[in-house]
Amino acid sequence: MRTLITTSYKAAAEIIARNHVAAFPTETVYGLGANAFDSDAVKKIYAAKGRPSDNPLIVHVGSVDQIPSVVSSISRHAEKLIAEFFPGPLTLVLPKNKRISSLVTSGLSTVGVRIPKHTIAQKFLNACGVPVAAPSANLSGSPSPTTWQAVKSDLNGRIPCILKGDPSRVGVESTVVDCTGSSPVILRAGGVTLEQLREVIPSTRLQKQQSKVPKSPGVKYRHYSPFAYVFIVSGVGETVPMKRSAYIGLRSVRKNSFGMKKICRNEEEYARSLFHFFRECDAHDMETIYCEQVSEDGIGLALMDRIRKASMQ
Repeated sequence: MRTLITTSYKAAAEIIARNHVAAFPTETVYGLGANAFDSDAVKKIYAAKGRPSDNPLIVHVGSVDQIPSVVSSISRHAEKLIAEFFPGPLTLVLPKNKRISSLVTSGLSTVGVRIPKHTIAQKFLNACGVPVAAPSANLSGSPSPTTWQAVKSDLNGRIPCILKGDPSRVGVESTVVDCTGSSPVILRAGGVTLEQLREVIPSTRLQKQQSKVPKSPGVKYRHYSPFAYVFIVSGVGETVPMKRSAYIGLRSVRKNSFGMKKICRNEEEYARSLFHFFRECDAHDMETIYCEQVSEDGIGLALMDRIRKASMQ
């Protein structure tokens, strides 16, 4: 299969209209989209990624007006969160509209929906004319792609189209919040923080125990993993500097102590850089990646979630 790499959102939307898949940029990571109403199209996402079919997908729309085509009802809490955070890096889990393919939801009666805060993504989604189911545009289990080049590295020849955009500015996936109960529950930490959510709805809480049938992607299987071994360290003293080891974190290290290193100004840059750094380490044949542990406040909660899943420590 020849993969079209284009800057035309209309050309990418035409691929969706033909019930094929297309990768597209968002502010979180690049997504791999298909018509959420068409089961045959959705199957092509799973095939291209090698993704387990019991891992639900998030549905993306270009405007609030399209949300009723995805969900059957919107709770009071969801209305508040939509008003505050849409468009943005937030996904809300709500009862699904019957038109949404059961393959999107892995047979669940709920579906996750979001509106990306990304100009090209919104133009693309509105041009599609249908809700677009989309996980990250990578091979299943590998680091999520934050550039179109990363999508090409994983999926060139496996999908018909990659819509080019700038590198993702958030760098970790959306926060997933279940709004089907009495209080909002964070199923997956992401670009909207717990603190931000509690400013709007103080009763928002983190999920205490993972469900046997997850309502959110990114919580059941090993994710975000480079080929190198990933270790979480609280300080540089816990590392073993070698030419084929790498380091990413906030604290500086000796100039030539690692084969690769990335010193970030703050947690936001750390989160934005993590997946790209993982891929760069793989490209340079690093064997070990040391990731500095940070406080799980703000974006640190999502950042440490991704690092733990990559390391499985």
